[in-house]
Amino acid sequence: MDKSCGKELMRSMKKLGVKFMLSHKVKEVKATKTGVTIKADDKKGAEQVIKGDYCLVSVGRKPYTDKLGLENTSVKVDSRGKIEVNEKLQTGAANIYAIGDVIKGAMLAHKAEEEGTFVAEVMAGQHPHIDYNLIPGVVYTWPEVAAVGLTEEQLKEAGTPYKSGVFPFKASGRARASMDTDGMVKVLAHAETDEILGVHMVGPRAADMIAEAVVAMEFRASAEDIGRMSHAHPTFTEAMKEAALAATGDRALHI
Repeated sequence: MDKSCGKELMRSMKKLGVKFMLSHKVKEVKATKTGVTIKADDKKGAEQVIKGDYCLVSVGRKPYTDKLGLENTSVKVDSRGKIEVNEKLQTGAANIYAIGDVIKGAMLAHKAEEEGTFVAEVMAGQHPHIDYNLIPGVVYTWPEVAAVGLTEEQLKEAGTPYKSGVFPFKASGRARASMDTDGMVKVLAHAETDEILGVHMVGPRAADMIAEAVVAMEFRASAEDIGRMSHAHPTFTEAMKEAALAATGDRALHI
């Protein structure tokens, strides 16, 4: 996700007392019935000992394609165990399609849902389309993190001219009333056409708010379009309008 989202979430979690030990190499984990002890080296090579009740090991996910008998078919898998498919999500066996976590792309339930519908429509002789750039991603912390489209880092790498508008939730009336003032909404738009290229947010109900950004980008809306749409007050979604206004000539109203 956009680096600004990581910074915002880290800032919020530090308020809760979470301690971040980055650039550390874990070299030993010992668990007992009463707790766990972790030994790690920091970036200078000095050993750090951390004691806790539990240790959560997050090493990523992989497709569940082992022992399915795929070797007895013409279905092919890549070096990481993902099933290879064509543009119709059809495998090497013409009568077998694959969707979701076993093929390339984000391992998201709603991505798999779109692909399931896509395959059913292909089988029915239709000509569906999925824009993978417009499938949102969500982190279900609190505040929540949600994003769709390109990140600022990706735009820079591609050399795409863009402009950015950011609106903090601490300036939102609804967020202040509910005491959920951590986070922000960032709208990235093309510097010349004003088309929205990415939306990134950290804040209350971001998982729900991101849908507005997906709709806008599906219809190739400009930041000006969103900035001119009426949003109910007081709501969290006003932050989307304000960020869009900020991206169009720094015109946010409530900051």
